Amino acid sequence: MGTPEEEAPRRVNFGSGLHTAAGRPVDDSAYYQYIGRWSRLFVPAVLTAAEVASGDRVLDIATGPGEAALAALAVVTSAGHVIGADISPAMLTAARARLGDEAFRPVATDGQALAFRDGSFDAVVCQLGLQFFPDPARGLTEFRRVLRAGGWTAVCVISTPDRAPMWGVLADTLSRHLPEQRDALHLGFALAEPERLADLFLRAGFRDVQVKREVRQGTIESFDAYWAPIEAGTGQMPQAYRALPESSRQAVREEVKARLAAFESNGQLEMSAEMLIGAGRA
Repeated sequence: MGTPEEEAPRRVNFGSGLHTAAGRPVDDSAYYQYIGRWSRLFVPAVLTAAEVASGDRVLDIATGPGEAALAALAVVTSAGHVIGADISPAMLTAARARLGDEAFRPVATDGQALAFRDGSFDAVVCQLGLQFFPDPARGLTEFRRVLRAGGWTAVCVISTPDRAPMWGVLADTLSRHLPEQRDALHLGFALAEPERLADLFLRAGFRDVQVKREVRQGTIESFDAYWAPIEAGTGQMPQAYRALPESSRQAVREEVKARLAAFESNGQLEMSAEMLIGAGRA
């Protein structure tokens, strides 16, 4: 039996933005495997909902490593520009290195207190970020403030845990080992109710509000490929996993593997993810 120090979870030192540990760089490859491979499937629908067009000034909030910003750059062309805003300097460093485009500018700022003037942008997007805000209502109010009259804001948030099993199963399993952190581990699903998301838009002053369910299919090469970024500690839940003692980590891995076996086919994991895409006009 291990010492008390070995058997107790370590305190997680989450960095700003939650998904990278304080003082550590972003592992681009692990981030893509854990989140990016799914996130990118929904980006086109978000840009469409925000009516992003050539020449637009676009603000991508919670830009992370720049997945949505990269796609937006292709739409706005050289006639427009994209600002990637994030509270995490480590994420902005990764985005800057990845995009390397003069039309992209990274800005460190809090999504609930944006460092931009009123009406600065033609479109505002937020891809898988709003659900992690301490106050999503305040965030959406800021989104609207920096949007020009008639412009659109579009956000993408994760649906319920059962409709995003690649994260839902992990959150449920970790919560039994870290019951005091259950709420934090389920933050990713905090805006899973369409009615609540629509209400947040309306309360922020948006018009023509719409919330749509979108589903995309994906294939992961193997369970080991699914688990590698979790083992690397990339993302909020993987950081919590890494803080567990080794015996608990092994138990979590085996339980998640058993539960995801329902999605296995010829050694691969075939899963679908459901997101909610909410949009409103200023």
